[in-house]
Amino acid sequence: MNRREFIKDTLTAGAAAILVTGGIILLGSRNEASGQKPSAKNQKAGKPKDYRVTIDPAKPVLVSAKGKDYRKAVAETLLLLGGMEAFVTKGDVVCIKPNIGWDRTAEQGANTHPLIIAELVKLCIKAGAKKVMVTDVPCNSPDRTYNRSGIRAAAEAEGASVIFPENGQLVEMDFGSDSLGKWPILKPILEADKLINVPVVKHHSLPGGMTAAMKNWFGALSGPRGRLHQDIDNNLVELASLFRPTLTVVDATRVLQRNGPQGGQLSDLITYDTVVASTDQIAAEAYVTRFMNKKPADFPYVKLAQDRGLGIMAPPDDKIVAIDI
Repeated sequence: MNRREFIKDTLTAGAAAILVTGGIILLGSRNEASGQKPSAKNQKAGKPKDYRVTIDPAKPVLVSAKGKDYRKAVAETLLLLGGMEAFVTKGDVVCIKPNIGWDRTAEQGANTHPLIIAELVKLCIKAGAKKVMVTDVPCNSPDRTYNRSGIRAAAEAEGASVIFPENGQLVEMDFGSDSLGKWPILKPILEADKLINVPVVKHHSLPGGMTAAMKNWFGALSGPRGRLHQDIDNNLVELASLFRPTLTVVDATRVLQRNGPQGGQLSDLITYDTVVASTDQIAAEAYVTRFMNKKPADFPYVKLAQDRGLGIMAPPDDKIVAIDI
């Protein structure tokens, strides 16, 4: 079952009333069951801050590391980008946004691998972060997804605060009538000084057969996600313009080639054992299309994002580094 089918089935079942102001279908299993409702006094207008930092022009824009030690792969990519200290400074509050969408184990490839999250938490704290938060709005129950994915245990073991999308953790933000309108957004994102997007690249029936960095922002919002699937290319570009992360670190370790985004069968996976880190989320999105045996041109939203000035699909060759570890 993909997320679109999940939405359809849940609506058909009539599980509960829908909170129409948000990004992912929660119905009786998320908003209502968890008491998730943004307080009127917490409403904000505008958009999240720009979390990017000044980049050393001598450093690469994107680093890809291949190896079976996923923690080392993360560490090596960040080192070549300038080290986590180039992005996180003493006293920073950091929000790490993985994909924790599904009730699946790490081996099944539906969620970000927990070892990648663990290493990022460790590096942020070592760089001087005052607090590191890990959060997402899943499709399945947060209790199940956070635990079965292994992300909760891995993040907490390194000192992170794992934030469930519960009552008090959502703030309704009005992005404006010329943008996406009103949506409940995860409060930890708004509280952070630095934001790290950590998607997993995998198959998805929308958009165009792949989900990666840009679509991971769906999980920053709460509510009926079906609304975002309408005019999805433009909505993905709009989300990329609203969320400007400090870093994008893409999990391409075990990549679902079919039956995404939930997966389930190990036969649906190809093991690439690769981590991709970039200071340009559009460059990261374009680069990881290769793990789906596709090209950036196969995804109109990537070109739309570049045309809007949100990043570069193909940085110069000397700004891309690929290493084996």
